[in-house]
Amino acid sequence: MLVDAAAATPKVGSLIYFSTKSGNTHRFVQKLGLAAQRLPLGRDEPTLHATAPYILITPTYGGGEAKGAVPGQVIRFLNDEQNRRLIRGVIAAGNTNFGEAYGLAGRVIAEKCRVPLLYRFELFGTDDDVAKVRKGVEEFWKRQT
Repeated sequence: MLVDAAAATPKVGSLIYFSTKSGNTHRFVQKLGLAAQRLPLGRDEPTLHATAPYILITPTYGGGEAKGAVPGQVIRFLNDEQNRRLIRGVIAAGNTNFGEAYGLAGRVIAEKCRVPLLYRFELFGTDDDVAKVRKGVEEFWKRQT
């Protein structure tokens, strides 16, 4: 029996992320070792245009307030209809010092875009966070096929 190699390979979507000048989210994404595209830091730079399903990774802003929790660059990216249509899940960075608002940007995006909040991690994440997210992302994309 012949098996089509392309059909046997699970479809893996991409990661798109935003990271501030602090670089915490960028360091986390680098540790994942998965293909990822970074949203531009400057508000005046052209934003990305997603061409395939993706998981969004974003930091949380605002010090615990819902207003301002999602970075402006992420809002701008998600205001594009195609980018919104292709999002499949969200992972949020945050700070546990903010209690219930920890990773709030992820909850806001998940609710507004009707996608799952897949994971939250603190600052630039631990080795355990990296392992869980890497495994979780791979399993998530396998379930999407």
